[in-house]
Amino acid sequence: MNETQYDFGIVGLGVMGRNLLLNMADNGFSVIGLDLDPLKAAALEAETGQGKTVRGTTSAEEFVSALRRPRALMLLVPAGKPVDAAIANLLPLLEEGDIVIDGGNSYFPDTDRRVEALAAEGIHFFGMGISGGEKGARFGPSMMPGGNRQAYERLRPVFEAVAAKVNGEPCVAYLGNGSAGNYVKMVHNGIEYGVMQLIAEVYDLLKRCLGLDDKALQQTFEEWNQTELQSYLVEITGEILKKQDEETGTALVNLISDRARSKGTGKWTSQNAMDLQVPVPTIDMAVLMRDMSKYKEERVSAAALLKGVSAVAEPQDNQKQAVDQVRNAFFFAMLVTYAQGLVQLRVASAEYNYELELQDVARIWRGGCIIRAACLEDFRKAFENAPELPNILLDPQIGQKLLQRQNDMRDILKLAIDKGIPMPAMMSSLSYFDAYRSETLPTNLIQAQRDFFGAHTYERIDREGIFHTKWN
Repeated sequence: MNETQYDFGIVGLGVMGRNLLLNMADNGFSVIGLDLDPLKAAALEAETGQGKTVRGTTSAEEFVSALRRPRALMLLVPAGKPVDAAIANLLPLLEEGDIVIDGGNSYFPDTDRRVEALAAEGIHFFGMGISGGEKGARFGPSMMPGGNRQAYERLRPVFEAVAAKVNGEPCVAYLGNGSAGNYVKMVHNGIEYGVMQLIAEVYDLLKRCLGLDDKALQQTFEEWNQTELQSYLVEITGEILKKQDEETGTALVNLISDRARSKGTGKWTSQNAMDLQVPVPTIDMAVLMRDMSKYKEERVSAAALLKGVSAVAEPQDNQKQAVDQVRNAFFFAMLVTYAQGLVQLRVASAEYNYELELQDVARIWRGGCIIRAACLEDFRKAFENAPELPNILLDPQIGQKLLQRQNDMRDILKLAIDKGIPMPAMMSSLSYFDAYRSETLPTNLIQAQRDFFGAHTYERIDREGIFHTKWN
């Protein structure tokens, strides 16, 4: 038996698990990994450089006994039943005060259930979102842990060492109680859905309406990444558009099917937002458009049958000005999408007793994660100045950025409508903005209708009380 007492352990030595352990080893921690596949366990040690303490094993008993107390171990296995199976396998070997972290994309009610069940055994359970993919795990992810505040101190040195850094600050923070970490990651993924859909719509408009060819499209996104739009998703879009198919020599993206897939985290965000009565229409529309993409055969039939306005690529008289308008419209919609997700986090924190600090959320999203973007520093400052800000759109500086770009947003959507280009996420962003800034909405009529057919009652603006009318 190896007598080394290891600082941290990971169960599941796929790419993410292996890369995180190697990241920890690079930062001076002794680490051990457990996997039922002996090849993966051996591969972990084979990748380790000299002077680093890394071990791979296929034995749960050896794995647990080798960890220093209180033990800290992370599960990186598929969400759902595999997490429960891993916990059941390890639980008889653990002791009071040990810490188990689920590093996968688990649905937050499952995390709450596991927190309660393991607390009865004296074990601390953390749900932790990890964003950044394989490269992030190896060289610095954004990490979103939630669980017991005191137990987090055992994890803090490891997590702060391996996390991405922005201005020297680690992109990890204790976020809150229970399933706070998994919930924040869920909303992170919902925002990710929204921004990806916005980028796709903008790409479509530039190509089918403004007539940008493959090279011009690539250069546009590359240039945008040097502006206020600087973000990981804009950056990789420029890289994607640069890639050519080796056989045909055309842009590879033109040969990829338009049937989109998903793993469900965006849907969870939308579903829970509806439960909380928080409007997130841009995220909702991003989920719906992935669903729409699956109806390929019907869309082909509809394209042949439902003739009408159709897009014709027509370079504008002032092409640069038109592209700049699209950029401003995209920035407008991107800010609104983040705003929707942050409002959901604020409401969920109160509903589920997470005690989230949105300043911390914005801070740890600035680096390492998929939705990292320059605008997150503005959000961090806004919440630093006004921690109770109900919506980021009410920050004077951010509100001004929207006001400066709203005319371009409206002009671009008019162009898309005239050309028959679908831009549902962009339109949803503008509708959210217009609804949020409307002092009155026509829902008074809806209240009257509900009372008419169902005697659901209504309130009045001129007196207190609940009222019902015999309308006919």
